[in-house]
Amino acid sequence: MVSAVLPLPSRGAEPDPEVTPRATRRRFSAEYKARIVREAEACRRDGEIGALLRREGLFSSHLTSWRKQVRSHGVDGLAAKKRGPAPKPKPSAREIELEREKRRLEKKLAKAEAIIAFQKKVHELLGIPLSSPESEEDD
Repeated sequence: MVSAVLPLPSRGAEPDPEVTPRATRRRFSAEYKARIVREAEACRRDGEIGALLRREGLFSSHLTSWRKQVRSHGVDGLAAKKRGPAPKPKPSAREIELEREKRRLEKKLAKAEAIIAFQKKVHELLGIPLSSPESEEDD
């Protein structure tokens, strides 16, 4: 009996069975969606819409959501939209300038409050009474 020696497969010949390809979300163009909605609207007999969906590999939820989009926004509503939260609007040059001015004034106010607090401590240490704001208004 002669035993046959099977050749070993090369390293890259077979795909790794442990790694599965990552599924990607299907994307449909607005023209395709509009065409499918028009074809579905043209269906009159029982089972024609089901046959259309099977032929195109779609789910009934696709057709339902596309019909809602057409009803609410027209054919323009079928266009692809970016997913996720809406981007924040960029501030205008005027807003940036106002923010800069606000920070500058806040720093100036902090310095003035520190000076006033220091003056109060000096008056307390020296025993000099502070005049109240009401008496300053009378002067």
